[in-house]
Amino acid sequence: MIKFLDLQKVTQKYSEEIHEAISRVMNSGWYLQGKENEKFEADYSAYIGTKYAIGCANGLDALIWIFRAYLEMGVMTQGDEVIVPANTYIASILAISENGLKPVLVEPSIETYQIDDLKIETAITERTKAILIVHLYGQCAYTEKIGEICKKYNLKLVEDNAQAHGCKFNGRKTGSLGDAAGHSFYPGKNLGAFGDAGAVTTNDEDLAGVVRAVANYGSQKKYVFKYCGRNSRLDEIQAVVLSVKLKYLDEDVAIRKKVAKYYIEHITNSNVITPIVKDWDTHVFHIFTIRTKKRDELQKYLTENGIQTIIHYPIPPHKQECYKEWNTLAFPITEQIHNEELSLPISPVMTDEDVKTVVETINKF
Repeated sequence: MIKFLDLQKVTQKYSEEIHEAISRVMNSGWYLQGKENEKFEADYSAYIGTKYAIGCANGLDALIWIFRAYLEMGVMTQGDEVIVPANTYIASILAISENGLKPVLVEPSIETYQIDDLKIETAITERTKAILIVHLYGQCAYTEKIGEICKKYNLKLVEDNAQAHGCKFNGRKTGSLGDAAGHSFYPGKNLGAFGDAGAVTTNDEDLAGVVRAVANYGSQKKYVFKYCGRNSRLDEIQAVVLSVKLKYLDEDVAIRKKVAKYYIEHITNSNVITPIVKDWDTHVFHIFTIRTKKRDELQKYLTENGIQTIIHYPIPPHKQECYKEWNTLAFPITEQIHNEELSLPISPVMTDEDVKTVVETINKF
């Protein structure tokens, strides 16, 4: 079986260093908000290219705390609108509605699967306060036009960088392109922890301070609570695991790109559409997604031939029961992507033989 992602093999690549790092934490007797957390935050902010990185419990929380901080700072008020791509994992949208803000869905481009910057302006109203772009599948969603729209309408630009660690736009890392960004270190990510973990990156000192406080019970000083906060902290063990793996992130991304390039150049089945990549800096291939009108048949065929695939994602957000008020809305491009998308195995531990087998099997379909 060629696994979609063999996390055990991924972990084995760094096992010696990780064992040593975890032992260091165990022997220190300090398990929360210690030096290891500080080190990872400093290293990650330097890697992304921002002044601040604030560790938290997971990627959803990271996005929630950004919008919560803007509410606490008076930049936004409940009922304000945030533009968000209709084609995304539901966490992007949950972070908005969790804060009493209104998500406004905008269709993606069928070529890039990212929010269509030509459709954003028509969605802007007097209540619009931000655009949340999602670097979905590991591909940069930012465009110069989006930057211009934010300046023109005085909108905050928030990035969902959960799937795009190491991705770049004109030499700058995603996660540093907007006013703030949320990052997920879920185990399957390009930079993955040994459990749930996340971070916020920003150059805004005030925002960083509020985010750190609301994720720590609302406290900026021990036993003094300025906000009604929550407990959402990055623990020391996750911090050291991430510190180890961060050193190898660019190397691992390069391997992912090599696999993706082989897929794109060698998948010749006319039933299959592979990603369009104009600039290889702008994609880190957290997910290698293909589209086909015969998605279910192809997935069944690949499974029968020992190749594991995943659908990202079978039901779009506007068709989910939790947002039943949107269920009658039509977003045809989003729906097409969700009906045709299939994710192929891709990881830094795939062998050349694995990659060739996937290609040959698809071409025979």
